[in-house]
Amino acid sequence: MEFEIKQRQSIIVYLQHLKQSKQLRKYGSIQYVSRKMKYAVLYLDKEDVAQTVAKLEQLRFVKQVLLSPRAELREKYTAELYRLTDEDRDKIKR
Repeated sequence: MEFEIKQRQSIIVYLQHLKQSKQLRKYGSIQYVSRKMKYAVLYLDKEDVAQTVAKLEQLRFVKQVLLSPRAELREKYTAELYRLTDEDRDKIKR
């Protein structure tokens, strides 16, 4: 049996009250809970994201569900930035 890495996706769930944050355990693994801003970060398998987000949006205590943009962010930076012209650097900074 070969070990396979499952693709994971993080979602941010904004809550009405933090009491209900424990109920989120059945939808995925809780990574972080912010007491001040009343949100929780969940990690799910990538293939289950669409179904789980639909279920979470139907819960009374959930204000908003957002997908984390981390998957679209570039993680490896090379020396490309140093080869750019001044005009290109200005575009990137905006």
